[in-house]
Amino acid sequence: MGLLGIVMGLGLLAWLSYRGWSVLVLAPAGALVAAAFSGEPLLAHWTLTFMTAAAGFMAQFFPLFLLGAIFGKLMDDSGAVQGIARWMTETLGTERAMLAVVLAGALVTYGGVSLFVAFFVLAPMAQAVFRAADLPQRLMPAAIALGTSTFTMTALPGTPAIQNAIPMPFFGTTGFAAPGLGLIAAAVMLSTGMWWLARAQKIARLAGEGYRPGSRPQATADDPLVRERGSTATHFDPAEAAPRGASRPAPPANNELPGIVVSMAPLVVVVLVNLLCSLWLLPRLDTSYLAEARFGSISLSHMGGVWAVLLALAAGILTLLALQRPRLASPKASIDAGANAAVLPVLSVASLVGFGAVVAALPAFASVRDWVLGLGGGPLVSLALSTNILAALTGSASGGLTIALDALGATYLQLAQQTALDPALLHRVAVIGAGTLDSLPHNGAVVSLLAVCGCTHRDSYLDIVMVGVIGPIIALVAVIALGSHFGSF
Repeated sequence: MGLLGIVMGLGLLAWLSYRGWSVLVLAPAGALVAAAFSGEPLLAHWTLTFMTAAAGFMAQFFPLFLLGAIFGKLMDDSGAVQGIARWMTETLGTERAMLAVVLAGALVTYGGVSLFVAFFVLAPMAQAVFRAADLPQRLMPAAIALGTSTFTMTALPGTPAIQNAIPMPFFGTTGFAAPGLGLIAAAVMLSTGMWWLARAQKIARLAGEGYRPGSRPQATADDPLVRERGSTATHFDPAEAAPRGASRPAPPANNELPGIVVSMAPLVVVVLVNLLCSLWLLPRLDTSYLAEARFGSISLSHMGGVWAVLLALAAGILTLLALQRPRLASPKASIDAGANAAVLPVLSVASLVGFGAVVAALPAFASVRDWVLGLGGGPLVSLALSTNILAALTGSASGGLTIALDALGATYLQLAQQTALDPALLHRVAVIGAGTLDSLPHNGAVVSLLAVCGCTHRDSYLDIVMVGVIGPIIALVAVIALGSHFGSF
């Protein structure tokens, strides 16, 4: 009965999430269903097990959500994201419209801009360049997804994406874990994705299919569907980013946008400060105080990676304020809006963490753990499968990754120590694994991206699958194969 309860709880979470229910309700409900089938005390699991795990996640990662959302909002309000997208599309031209959209998305998200800021900026610009190039609008979501939600989210070393930060405390790693393997995975994702998009573009031209608007109106930032479905996919709540009761302001006109150097500077600062802090500054500081009980009796490896990203985002925010102050109508309003935009996403992902904690505490979970760890192929394969499956069921790469590592992270780390496996390899496999099957139809980012582009699943989902699922799976297989034979590099 306990195993049935776990399956029922996960099924409830996946099915009602697809129907658009809020994860803030679904996560505790699914956890209570699983606990009830096991005959466990419901109130104790809800108020103690669930809430303790959710609060622990918030304590550890809310600063990342907060600074990430503020940085994204400031980049958006200053016109820097639009400036980068405009420069990329003008540089590559309409003959390379697809590549321009992909690379524009990659530049801004690798620099720390939120996924949903990128969606709302790139969609109108992609629409303009697709119209000029006479390309079907139905290909827009896949091009944006390839640039924003694949290799810059899980593979490129040093990406400040929350998915890349989650394994750090579990494995004692940094955001630059297994950089060589990450670059190879990024190259595989980009090349396979661009191959598919070029193929789709060629087929459309042969069929005489030119620019045609999507099947439904394009959604705005305060659309309830976008807000509820997207809150588990990133650290940004688009509805809260605008003043309460107001619509999202129109983007600046092209002649008011900052130049590419000023626009790119904060992104470059984020990447460089992250690298500097991870590899040089933090390891040289005296952090022996962390061993004291008041700080949790931990070591720098437990928090160093998270601290590096926090310092990088803070440096990016200060750089942006220094360079873009004249273009910010009200820095205080932008910062307040960014702070508000961090709340719903962190609560949503924390709720998924609470669900995982309840499931992991049930007696029946021991058999699930033994089955996962007993899968052939060793710890890398079982880690990849567990993150894949949980990200698919929850519709969230960050939620599925955190559930998997909360339940099994310590076990995988112990296995790595016993088999001389570099924890950096575990880090990269776990992150890439979480960014594959998370892009199923109920994924919040997928639903939101389609709404923002004015397309439906019928219009565009096959192309999203090819660039956002198949490509990352091929990259994951390559990383596991190379890591198994050559170790982490």
